[in-house]
Amino acid sequence: MQPPSMVSSLVSRAGVAAAALALALPFPAVQAQESGPGRGLTATFEVDFLKSMIDHHYSALRMSELAAGTDTTRNPELGRYGEGTSPTPGTAATSPKALSGSIRSMAREENRVQREEIGKAQMFLRTWYGQAHEPQLTDMGRQQIQLLESTAAGAEFDHTFLETMARHHYMAVTMATDCLVTADVKHVPLQRYCSGIQHTQINGISEMRDMLCNRFKFCDYQPLQGLRGRHTGSDGEPGAGG
Repeated sequence: MQPPSMVSSLVSRAGVAAAALALALPFPAVQAQESGPGRGLTATFEVDFLKSMIDHHYSALRMSELAAGTDTTRNPELGRYGEGTSPTPGTAATSPKALSGSIRSMAREENRVQREEIGKAQMFLRTWYGQAHEPQLTDMGRQQIQLLESTAAGAEFDHTFLETMARHHYMAVTMATDCLVTADVKHVPLQRYCSGIQHTQINGISEMRDMLCNRFKFCDYQPLQGLRGRHTGSDGEPGAGG
């Protein structure tokens, strides 16, 4: 059995060694906190991404308003296809241009979802980075809105809206994919947000492709480029999308 003095000496030396080892180990510069800003490159990406997504969704508000029509007040007694959406600030009340009741209904749902996603992105910016960002139209969004504004109401509008909104959704899918592989690993709510956008927008594109095929016989539509994507027409020539 070791004498008490020797035991005390061994314990003391062990403590010194442990302290020296601890000092030699690298410590993270910033502790991972879900409620804090991103670190390094992830912070720059997140700020740019959130502002871009806010602006991207903002153009979809007007696009969906042109399809569904707008009302300055909501009437709870209106039926499924009758209720419009509140107009975007700075725009006048709009009569619905879509002929199809199901497309009007789709447009109203799109309007609600985009408003909610704008609000959530603004919340992330404010909470993590102390920044406020008011939505503004992108060049692409402005062009897509102008296309729908210049399209005659009725079946022609339905066709153009399905293609233009599907193309708009595809751009959000690519942005959300970048988010999933680039956002700060500690920001789980942002990862869920981007995953939700990816899932919702892909499902929306699939629904609109089905409608383009069933209603207009354009069964090879692709939302990959231009203002409204592209397809081959029933006569075998390139379609109007581009």
